[in-house]
Amino acid sequence: MAEWFEQIKAEFDLNFIQADRWKSMLTGLENTLLITLFAAIIGIIIGIIVAAVRTTYDNNSESMKYNGSISYYILKFFNAICKIYLTIIRGTPVVVQLLIIYFIIFATSTNDIMVATFAFGINSGAYVAEIFRGGIMSIDVGQFEAGRAMGFNYIQTMIYVIIPQAFKNVLPTLLNEFIALLKETSVAGYVGVLDLTRAGNAIRGVTFSAFMPLIAVALIYLAIVMLLTWLVGIVERRLRKNER
Repeated sequence: MAEWFEQIKAEFDLNFIQADRWKSMLTGLENTLLITLFAAIIGIIIGIIVAAVRTTYDNNSESMKYNGSISYYILKFFNAICKIYLTIIRGTPVVVQLLIIYFIIFATSTNDIMVATFAFGINSGAYVAEIFRGGIMSIDVGQFEAGRAMGFNYIQTMIYVIIPQAFKNVLPTLLNEFIALLKETSVAGYVGVLDLTRAGNAIRGVTFSAFMPLIAVALIYLAIVMLLTWLVGIVERRLRKNER
């Protein structure tokens, strides 16, 4: 046992203490959390817009077409754009999207973290959009009518009445999407971003010791996910209490 403990201590010293290699792990963790946070914000913004466009078209297209309103054709155009976006993003791997955005769309950019954040935000937006669309469609039609009765137009009804209720309904699912987003950022190293996974792999490449750095990366991810899962549980319990 003593020999095993000394071996673990030596591995820890080699991989993290010597040459201050722990600092690269800390930088990788910081970059991972930054990318996840801002990608989640981008995903929410895109998701709400896409979900609002699609549900507006689904709920009002027939009446708008019957009235011959030009807004029908405008809405139809944007709905088609949203469907193309959802099809492409959900139909291709996130790694491929990241590589295309980094090496083609933002080929001249030198801000790796910004590009990665943008790529993961666009990817997350497609899934968040479907989550929000399901939440909006779950709201009773009477809520739309109540909003109109209060003097709101359709957009105001969506902003002040429907979306807040939908957000409450989809919040647990949304938080689970962000947990998935956190783990997806582990491929950011493909474009040179020093994320947590790349930091651990870089240490492995220098020390030629795979166990300690990779297990440390896995445990850090696990700890963050367990923390987020715990927070999701708290949110779900509070929402159930509010419903009672």
